[in-house]
Amino acid sequence: MELPAQRFQVTRADLVRYAGASGDFNPIHWSDRVATKVGLPGVIAHGMFTMALVGRAVTGWAGSPDAVVEYGVRFTRPVVVPDDDQGTEIEVTARVREVTEDGLTRLEVTATCLGEKVLSQARATIRTAR
Repeated sequence: MELPAQRFQVTRADLVRYAGASGDFNPIHWSDRVATKVGLPGVIAHGMFTMALVGRAVTGWAGSPDAVVEYGVRFTRPVVVPDDDQGTEIEVTARVREVTEDGLTRLEVTATCLGEKVLSQARATIRTAR
């Protein structure tokens, strides 16, 4: 069973806000000059910010934050955020892999940006409402 897709816009302003909240001011998240100098295609979103957006989708599917039992990902590709008003979009989808007898639902999650997977081994376990 497929769950409804969720989409998140990510702009440079979001990266600035996340940097302030997290304390991660690495210039690859705000300076094209530095990002390209280290071999990146441009400014990239913080990996943990991307993971948090996907976590927000999982929480939405679960119905509440306390229904998320387990959640984990591996980072595979950076989310490049252009310096314009639109930024980029992350699309999050999930497929139910298993519903256990004890009321847990295991999800296989996919996060893409511009058609490319940005996370691998993204999985979540949520408590199924009874």
